[in-house]
Amino acid sequence: MKILVTGGTGFIGQHLIANRLRAGDEIYCYSRDANKVTSLFGDTVTPVTEMPPASDLRVDAVVNLAGEAIADKRWSEERKQLLRESRINLTAKLVEWISGLEEKPEVLISGSAIGYYGSVKGDKHLNESAAVTPGFTHSLCNDWEEEALKAEKAGIRVCLIRTGIVLGNGGALAKMHLPFKMGLGGPIGSGDQWMSWIHIDDEVEIIVMLLTHPQLSGAFNLTAPNAVTNREFTKALGKALHRPAILPMPGYAVKLMLGEGAELLLEGQRVDPEKLLEVGYKFKYTDLNDALKVIVD
Repeated sequence: MKILVTGGTGFIGQHLIANRLRAGDEIYCYSRDANKVTSLFGDTVTPVTEMPPASDLRVDAVVNLAGEAIADKRWSEERKQLLRESRINLTAKLVEWISGLEEKPEVLISGSAIGYYGSVKGDKHLNESAAVTPGFTHSLCNDWEEEALKAEKAGIRVCLIRTGIVLGNGGALAKMHLPFKMGLGGPIGSGDQWMSWIHIDDEVEIIVMLLTHPQLSGAFNLTAPNAVTNREFTKALGKALHRPAILPMPGYAVKLMLGEGAELLLEGQRVDPEKLLEVGYKFKYTDLNDALKVIVD
């Protein structure tokens, strides 16, 4: 299979490309930095720095994972605009390109996030058809998904992956590792907010399943079946690292650091992967302690 991946130099993208290279697929990586693609993958992956003319590239599938990191910086109005442009504008450009191809890819797998549901307080379970809470994260993900769905007008199957917190050697866990390793970890805010997580192995295997099963389309929640509260998560991470996790971070401190973006840490969503379970996907990691153990060992 020939696959074009955007965001291939990111945490999820690197793992997906490695998986597909082992399977013998031919990978093209769309990136502004061709040197970074080469430094990561050598000559096994072809860098693409701009959308080529319609006659110059034929791919069977597109996986769209590009987007500026949402929790790395304080949400100024300028930052929020960049978060939107890096997702929505690129997706629109990508859909325009693939829709104009004479030989179109069969499927577009396009990124999204559980932020689609907004910041939901309480214990309400959320499946793919759940009502949403209005706000920046919802509008960001909703508009991102709407751009991707326009590819359906060109006869392309579209899958939207509403991803939770991805756990692996890198990504969100890498940012938590040092303070926890130093014994400085602990609950954030009340600690009661839900954290819907998924192991990177399951994230990649689900994307592969969506690539290779033509009957699957629409939105899918990419989260393990057992979400946990922030307090439960910090306890499990401290246990995996053999460190105490008792030093709380007050909510006001998070708000001082991240401003409006503090909602990502202080509020959450209890998300269920209902559609994945319905189609028979068997999660490799359903228990947080098991997932963390294999990562930190």
